[in-house]
Amino acid sequence: MNRYPVWKYVIIAVALLIAIVYTLPNFFGEAPAVQVSSGKSIVKIDSTTVTRVEQALKDAGIAADAVAFDGNSVKARFDDTDTQLKARDAIQKALIPDPSDPSYIVALNLLSRSPAWLTSLHAAPMYLGLDLRGGVHFMLQVDMQAALTKKAESLAGDLRLSLREKNIRHAGINRNGQSIEVRFRDTQTLTATKNLIQDQFPDLQTTDAPDGVEYKMVATIKPEAARRIQDQALKQNMVTLHNRINELGVAEPVIQQQGLDRIVVQLPGVQDTAKAKDILGRTATLEMRLVDESSEGRAAENNTGPVPFGSERFLERDGRPVIVKKQVIITGENLTDAQPGFDSQNQQPKVDLTVDAKGGRIMRDTSRENLKKRMAILLFEKGKGEVLTAPVIQGELGNRFQISGTMSVSEANDLALLLRAGSLAAPMEIIEERTIGPTLGADNISKGFHSVAWGFVVIVAFMGAYYMLFGLFSGIALAVNLLLLVAVLSMLQATLTLPGMAAMALALGMAIDSNVLINERIREELRSGASPQAAIHAGYERAWATILDSNISTLIAGLALLAFGSGPVRGFAVVHCIGILTSMFSAVFLSRGLVNFWYGRQKKLKSVSIGTVWRPAPANGLPEPKKSASAK
Repeated sequence: MNRYPVWKYVIIAVALLIAIVYTLPNFFGEAPAVQVSSGKSIVKIDSTTVTRVEQALKDAGIAADAVAFDGNSVKARFDDTDTQLKARDAIQKALIPDPSDPSYIVALNLLSRSPAWLTSLHAAPMYLGLDLRGGVHFMLQVDMQAALTKKAESLAGDLRLSLREKNIRHAGINRNGQSIEVRFRDTQTLTATKNLIQDQFPDLQTTDAPDGVEYKMVATIKPEAARRIQDQALKQNMVTLHNRINELGVAEPVIQQQGLDRIVVQLPGVQDTAKAKDILGRTATLEMRLVDESSEGRAAENNTGPVPFGSERFLERDGRPVIVKKQVIITGENLTDAQPGFDSQNQQPKVDLTVDAKGGRIMRDTSRENLKKRMAILLFEKGKGEVLTAPVIQGELGNRFQISGTMSVSEANDLALLLRAGSLAAPMEIIEERTIGPTLGADNISKGFHSVAWGFVVIVAFMGAYYMLFGLFSGIALAVNLLLLVAVLSMLQATLTLPGMAAMALALGMAIDSNVLINERIREELRSGASPQAAIHAGYERAWATILDSNISTLIAGLALLAFGSGPVRGFAVVHCIGILTSMFSAVFLSRGLVNFWYGRQKKLKSVSIGTVWRPAPANGLPEPKKSASAK
């Protein structure tokens, strides 16, 4: 009746082993480290960067505990902060010969001290949030009116081109703020233009009225289209911010929307506010220019002559020089989309570009006049320009064209990302700035840890005093629940914040509630005269329905917080929901395993240690206490 099959004990043992392995990294602490990441969008970090870092440390006589490449950056771990600072200086000297034009970002960081065998199992500690680790908090305001004005300017250019192609004559097109004004001399032309806008410009709505001897039509962006444009601008800005923040090497940065036009950025572990503001406020611009194909330009490209007048010298990804003309064909403002793909003819990777009407007209004219010549695409960051690619113009281009050639799939994806998210869709300004020091974060960790620890101790002491051995089983189940909770959060690489630690403390109280229900149900069965073995069986079986109902209702509330909350509320909800699931395993499955292991082997069990069991009052009206030692 009260015996578990072997496979259930195997499940408990495996769950405990996994929980211990993935909880361990949280106890090793963090070590000072130096992180090397890309300082420019076209500089890639790979295994050769690891070799250069190792060689720089070797030349400086500095021993590193570990040097690893995580896919985006190279991280070197050291014993103390003095070695960390010396290593940073040595790596900067080796990788950044020109400090005014850094190709790499060498930053101080903290890495887990977990041993190699834990790291090989992908066991890593939980990330700490801004309130626990310290860092900077920014609130950015997106200028949505600028985004709408930019869209109106683009639509005005597209409308002008469409009217020209349809041979519809007008008396002038002007953009007035976020509206487009078009004048006509007769109603027939006005009607034709309205039909054209209805067919080809679904985002515009029009009104018209006589204006002296002419007619004036005013086209404005529809409210639903304006909301979509604002939402797209906000999302593009968030993508761009995320790409830039990756250069800081921040573990689990928080970038989230707040309201309709604000973005919250939290950077745990970053104390240099000026550097963070520089990264967030960086502007990257794209330009397309013709390559100087003259004999003087080729000589300058081969380093055998000076750069011709009217041209400039830039470098490609592989370091080869390219001489391009100063005249800009189009800029990134004309680029509306860039997507990677494969050429249908040769199945080679390519990048499909889409530009607005103005850019399409310029590209059509330029490509027609410069067939079989090269056109360079340049990216400018921090005032420095570099060539992303310089393909040959193979035919007449328009609003849509492609870049193809000798590039891999990853290079095509990278190029599309650089072209698409190199700049912000709308300007932003920092309206709130807050710095949390590491000392305050450490104090928060200490207080949070003590609250969870003391809550656990008090609960276990009370359960042991009130329910005797069954209270001890409940305490062990509660400890395993906490172990499982930390393990799951570590496996998910969740970010632990103060609200998360509060949810941990709450999870302890909610988890022990299940054991209280079970223990009281067993007492009730004993009071009804059931044998100890039957009381244990009935107690767990009949308490399960109540436990399931209460946990499901609480889980629903947690999922609602997770779905509709944001920031600290979501952090609380994640820990809360995971705590409910782990408590159902530990409080019911594991605690019954302990009880079955202790009592299930005894065929003629006469009593159980579950505290005082009060029998119903006898005929004389006096209660008759019955101790657990002789409860039957």
